[in-house]
Amino acid sequence: MLKMRLLIFVLVSCFGQFLTAADWPSFRGPFGNGFSPEIDIPVEWDSQTNIKWKVALPEPGNSSPIVSAGRIFVTCAENEGRARSLFCFDAKDGSQRWVRTVDFQQVIPTHETNNYCGSTPVTDGKSVVVWHGSAGLYCYGVDGQARWNRNFGEFRHMWGYGASPVLHQGRIILHAGPGKRVFLMALDLETGETIWSTEEPIDGDGERNAANQYMGSWSTPVVVQDGSRTLVVCSMATRVNGYDLNSGEIVWSCDGLRGENGDLAYTSPIIAGNICVAMGGYRGPAIGFQITDEETSKQKKLLWQVEPNPQRIGSGIFVDGYIYLANAGPSVIQCLDPQTGKIVWEERSGGVDHWGSLVTAGGRIYGTDQDGTTHVFLPNPKKFESVAKNQLQEPSNSTPAFSRGHIYIRTFQHLYCIREEN
Repeated sequence: MLKMRLLIFVLVSCFGQFLTAADWPSFRGPFGNGFSPEIDIPVEWDSQTNIKWKVALPEPGNSSPIVSAGRIFVTCAENEGRARSLFCFDAKDGSQRWVRTVDFQQVIPTHETNNYCGSTPVTDGKSVVVWHGSAGLYCYGVDGQARWNRNFGEFRHMWGYGASPVLHQGRIILHAGPGKRVFLMALDLETGETIWSTEEPIDGDGERNAANQYMGSWSTPVVVQDGSRTLVVCSMATRVNGYDLNSGEIVWSCDGLRGENGDLAYTSPIIAGNICVAMGGYRGPAIGFQITDEETSKQKKLLWQVEPNPQRIGSGIFVDGYIYLANAGPSVIQCLDPQTGKIVWEERSGGVDHWGSLVTAGGRIYGTDQDGTTHVFLPNPKKFESVAKNQLQEPSNSTPAFSRGHIYIRTFQHLYCIREEN
């Protein structure tokens, strides 16, 4: 009988000293998996109703806001990526507290749908770290003072960059790529010094594999606790790797993301109890495998693999035994059984495609589509139950942030603070 040990997200432990559960300190929240402990949060709004404030942003972008200590942090880029900025706004009224801009006088290729600020920052309540791709990794105090920066060279890919840094136990975990060189690394939050760096082999030139198909990964890592061992799990172009947090050693891998259209991964892995579910990009394979078992082999065996699939860019969410997905093409919301990979149900959302990831709070699931409409629905494995469709009427590729009864949404034009009027 397999030894079953419950895997849980443990990102919250690294924030506990500085942050409260009301903060949203990283991409997909305090646990890195889309879960919010918030209960009293808005359900319905539009561009005029329940808008506490909104502020204009200089350019479109795909990164998401984070919230900490009464501050909102969000990245923006201008002048074809020559100016890459981290903005800090006051959570009360949206007033700008500060902006720190990195001048980078080189135009690196990217896709027209992916501006030069695809990466969401991360904070521990004292420092905030932002990844600007080829322009480097920067750390500031939450009041804007520069602390350190690192440059790891050029990351050139025709579709740009998008993975976000993760913070755990005083360490920044960074998935650097895509491009000719790809690696996962850990750095000391206080000093910026490298703790470890693990290269990922590249079969091709970073943009296309040896078969001349597209390749690359934009997956943000997740941190999980496996018994006494902490792992960093990340989807690379062809496989999912589990890294030892302390050493960077690859403890295990699971192949299966290589698809008929190339070697691509956009989403974060989803930890569903004892099972890891990962999605290939560009209609590539979805796979499921057990993370903990009695086998000591470094190569994990697939429980299931399904291909083709809808295009998936935003990450799904695991709630009460099932995974919910909002796809980038077509505009379908799905419920998936992680034990088998089978789709339990799928329904048209009534909106357009999703690039943002799903989040859950107050017993509901929220997902913002590319028209800036946030779909609210119940996590029901029997059927799709829509609760609300909230239109801001501005494009968005971002993921909502939840904090202290407020929702923060980044569109191509504005940063919105949403709060139900009493």
